[in-house]
Amino acid sequence: MKQDRYTRVDDARRVAFAVLRAVAEEDAYANLVLPKLLRQRRLGGRDAAFATELAYGVLRGRGTYDALLATVVDRPLTDLDAGVLDVLRLGAHQLLAMRVPDHAAVATTVALARSELGAGPSGLVNAVLRSVVGRELGPWLEEVAPPAGTDDGWAVRTSHPQWVVRSLREALRAHGHDVAELGALLAADNTPAAVALTVLPGLAEPAELLSDDRALTVRPGRWSPTAVVLERGDPGLVPAVRAGRARVQDEGSQLVAHVLAAADVEGRDERWLDLCAGPGGKAAQLAAAAVLRGAHLTAVELAPHRAELVRSSLAAVPAGPLGPVEVRVGDGREVGADQPGAYDRVLVDAPCTGLGALRRRPEARWRRTPADLGALGPLQRDLLASAIDALRPGGVVAYATCSPVLAETRLVVDDAVKAAARRGVGVERLDTPAVLARVAPQLPGAAAGSAVQLWPHTHGTDAMHVALLRRTS
Repeated sequence: MKQDRYTRVDDARRVAFAVLRAVAEEDAYANLVLPKLLRQRRLGGRDAAFATELAYGVLRGRGTYDALLATVVDRPLTDLDAGVLDVLRLGAHQLLAMRVPDHAAVATTVALARSELGAGPSGLVNAVLRSVVGRELGPWLEEVAPPAGTDDGWAVRTSHPQWVVRSLREALRAHGHDVAELGALLAADNTPAAVALTVLPGLAEPAELLSDDRALTVRPGRWSPTAVVLERGDPGLVPAVRAGRARVQDEGSQLVAHVLAAADVEGRDERWLDLCAGPGGKAAQLAAAAVLRGAHLTAVELAPHRAELVRSSLAAVPAGPLGPVEVRVGDGREVGADQPGAYDRVLVDAPCTGLGALRRRPEARWRRTPADLGALGPLQRDLLASAIDALRPGGVVAYATCSPVLAETRLVVDDAVKAAARRGVGVERLDTPAVLARVAPQLPGAAAGSAVQLWPHTHGTDAMHVALLRRTS
């Protein structure tokens, strides 16, 4: 191969490859490992942007690239070393979806394979990528993809597992949307989300974040009263973020906390609970709102390391009249039995598949399986049952998930209400869309029966689901 600058392995491509390997081998989250690697390699500006687009582009497009690569590789992709397949995906993304010259894309990817995997694999990478050169993504998909509009077709063309396509179609139907929106929803999952920031109530105002700093491009949020959107720049350059008075948080997640805080409780309103609080974004919002009202938040988190993240998130929140926020390491499923009827407001931000946040965590689509729905269901039901038992009569619980899938949303709430009745506990569903309308009056199309369902393609948020329940006896 001609020796030129493209035969050297640049740090941006090394970082992208390392992210893919960490996701595959260590079950790491790209949004956590990528910033760490960028700092270690001291990459910024265009190099950091290139590494980010390359890593996230492959994580989003993996299903599509694998379908295309399978037509030019001389063996089943499952027979390839996992590292070789990741290198091929990196090369395919540069050739098919980035403005990288063909020669540069092939030569640098071959050099990466030689550096990271050895001389043998680099020959295969070179041969495969040269067969990709000159191809265009759209026409190639028309040649090899199943018919458009079918589950198989959507899976290949939008790079989603088939079971996710089916689950999202059913979610649209179940929550009152036209299934013709499926294509727009899948496309939104592959559109990088802008960075949303939230100010903590009483500690900062959104206007404070609308900086004149030329390194930042900030605009007001669309829906949440505490939101601004960072269209360009590093959140760490925002003074309020550095001080802990503002933090990165999707507008959909912000609205969950606002809806719980805005719901009407009957009687006392002093003791609030976040039942599964890690990593602490919603807990910080609720704690700050509680202090303004003279209330107190208890944040419960099962994993000690996540409890530390909660403490860090709450560091800027001052103590209220009832004392500082309490962060407790414990099992949320046990709180209802240990403290029956103790709380006035409870948030259950339940562990879920995260299929509503694929814009931000594209690897989740490949990490999750249909079996996860069955495995998480009992936990979600147990947490909501515990929250209901921890409420006093007249208190309100918000059940929230970052998933629109029916098995994680409506069915969980339905079962929890029935189970409470069997225990002799009265529960009524509140009009969650009406409460949301007080918080975000301009937000359209979020009603899903008595609950709220947000959508990336409609609202530009993660697909958060929230349902409010009041304990009546």
